[in-house]
Amino acid sequence: MPAGSKTMPDSLVEAVTRYTNAQRGESPFATAIAGFTILRSNNEKHPSHTILKPALCVVVQGAKWTSVGTRRFQYKAGQALVISIEIPSVSRVTEARPGRPYLAVVIEFDLGIMREVMEELDTPAVADGKAVHGIFVTNFDGALADCVLRAVRLLDKPKAISALYPAIMREICYWLLAGPHGGEIALMTLAGRHTPRIVKAIHVLRDRFAKPIRIEELAAIAKLSPSAFHRQFKALTSMTPLQYQKRLRLLEARRLMVSAAANVETAAFQVGYESPSQFSREYSRMFGLPPRRDIASLRQMAA
Repeated sequence: MPAGSKTMPDSLVEAVTRYTNAQRGESPFATAIAGFTILRSNNEKHPSHTILKPALCVVVQGAKWTSVGTRRFQYKAGQALVISIEIPSVSRVTEARPGRPYLAVVIEFDLGIMREVMEELDTPAVADGKAVHGIFVTNFDGALADCVLRAVRLLDKPKAISALYPAIMREICYWLLAGPHGGEIALMTLAGRHTPRIVKAIHVLRDRFAKPIRIEELAAIAKLSPSAFHRQFKALTSMTPLQYQKRLRLLEARRLMVSAAANVETAAFQVGYESPSQFSREYSRMFGLPPRRDIASLRQMAA
């Protein structure tokens, strides 16, 4: 985590506040820009479980933490969480109040534009040899903050989005690649020796999470030995392949019980568990409550 962070410009805070004040419904707010989401919370929140996508999560006001596997990242106004892979996570807003809500902008990466920008750099970003992680915190100010401000203001002019937003995305990619973490971003998302193949294996694991899958099969997809694959998978995701699969299963089971009204046994079998009792034990460890109590609590909060 960076040693320090700078506060967001008042103009960005004002622009995001104005946008969220005009919205109906609850955060998160999907916008007219694909992959551009605005978050607002007037109060500190209970931990929430989700699957992160490759994106930049910029904190405009307030603070938050996100846990991935064994690692926890704390970030606040003037900082951003950079995510390069799809990964199960737990997050919690830790600084928010009605007069000063938590505000954040989530920008999904356009990897096509990122590759184009990287190829055009006179001096390509070079990694410093440290271990590659799929997620980290960086300071976010200056030119990057200006890009986000212009994107938020663009929401008032939807007809201009298709013409102007790709240029803003190119700027964001440039400043990230040219910044202090440029080498790490390039390595973990574009140019790593093994990372793209591990990501391919992660996609296979994601698509087949409800079925048994052997570590040797995933390692073959990544063209690594099982031991090297296991080691590099954990370095990238902060969890083992089995832990990754288990979290995907439990998140999907929770979704089935909340959204599709599936009962505990049906949800357990649909996500690959053969034993409802084992499912309930592992569900309780992850979410803090047995399945029925957790779902009842979620429905009560949503009522």
